[in-house]
Amino acid sequence: MLDILEKYSILAAFWMTIRLTFFAGIGAFVLGTILAIMRVSPVAVLRRLGTLYVNVVRNTPLTLIMFFALAGMRFVLEISLADPNSPTSVQDNAIRWAIVALAVYHAAFVCEAIRSGFNTVSIGQAEAARSIGLTFGQSLREVVLPQALRGAIAPLGSVLIALTKNSTVASIIGVAEASALMKTIFENETASFSVFFLFALGFVILTLPVGVVFTSMSRRLAVKR
Repeated sequence: MLDILEKYSILAAFWMTIRLTFFAGIGAFVLGTILAIMRVSPVAVLRRLGTLYVNVVRNTPLTLIMFFALAGMRFVLEISLADPNSPTSVQDNAIRWAIVALAVYHAAFVCEAIRSGFNTVSIGQAEAARSIGLTFGQSLREVVLPQALRGAIAPLGSVLIALTKNSTVASIIGVAEASALMKTIFENETASFSVFFLFALGFVILTLPVGVVFTSMSRRLAVKR
């Protein structure tokens, strides 16, 4: 076991997993919030577009989205997210397209989490905002959305945990994250229980605190009724 730890950079692999989770999480939250607003918008076209996005993406395998991001966008449409003259261009593109794919996929789940938060806000809150002359956008920004986000903290934590675990799918396009390194070790060394336990423990360490923190935040920031 010690020779494996010396030969392979396990911490670097988990650092890549953290990077994927962090940047994809930010992208998913921003896009998911926009989609949630579209789904509660008074404009029918926006509601339908938001619903279409969520239904299509949630029912599409993440593996397919990940493969399309690199193979379709990078090699077919030739859209590069890295400097083509860089010696690490291939790896940089794989990492950045993996982040895009993870963000696009999990944005659908963030949208539904925030939409569930909207359901926790009393309709009287929105009616009171309209009664004092606030527009839909103003009432959403000042009254409804802040309360909805507080009500969505717990499900958002679940989405973040799922994102952390789903980052392993990035290995199919050559991103050297934790699961990719574990596969390499199994192929080159031995498929021992201790190696599997080490990587499993790593993911537990990454995800368990997230669940604890978001559960605590959900209880402390819950809207009092």
